[in-house]
Amino acid sequence: MFRVTGMAGRRRAGDTPVPRVRMTGKERREQLLDVARALFAEKGFEVTSIEEIAHRAGVSKPVVYEHFGGKEGIYAVVVDREMQHLMDHIVNALSGGHPRELLEQAACALLDYIEGSTDGFRILVRDSPVASSTGTFSSLLNDIASQVESILGLHFSRQGYDRKLAALYSQALVGMVALTGQWWLEVRKPKKDEVAAHLVNLAWKGLSHMDHKPRLRTRG
Repeated sequence: MFRVTGMAGRRRAGDTPVPRVRMTGKERREQLLDVARALFAEKGFEVTSIEEIAHRAGVSKPVVYEHFGGKEGIYAVVVDREMQHLMDHIVNALSGGHPRELLEQAACALLDYIEGSTDGFRILVRDSPVASSTGTFSSLLNDIASQVESILGLHFSRQGYDRKLAALYSQALVGMVALTGQWWLEVRKPKKDEVAAHLVNLAWKGLSHMDHKPRLRTRG
């Protein structure tokens, strides 16, 4: 008698469609978003097809079109949701205190998001072929940098630095953390808190010992 035992007899989640079950419109929409999110993170926008989204969700292609109008529509909703999730996560983490503590909170919040929402972050850092309502990942980083700019501006004023330069430094800080986060997503070493500590060490030590009028040594 044929019998399958062990892992060889198990299919990976997502390899086959789920059984067709009756859902409300809202439930079906959420299910489709979950399926699409996983596929976009795994394969990217270009490779993922409406056929595969429908197959994994256990529905026909017209059901996906009915809810989202097409692949671009469902992708835009997935990206918008993920960007809002990340923005909320970081803003909520900025509970105040000394500027160094705020820097720590922001760095830890981004790394927490990367660790807890790996699929979402993979989607956000891909080149987006769709202009979603809240923009691209770059525009999201600009929003975060604006939050940091207001904090740095106060610090610059107290220390006698040109407050107008707070925008430049906020872009540099946010970019440093975001790019390091992309790297850490793949290697996962060292541990998350250690990565955050090193980021803050580099950023804060630099901010604490800045020249008021820095000059290049290799030019002129």
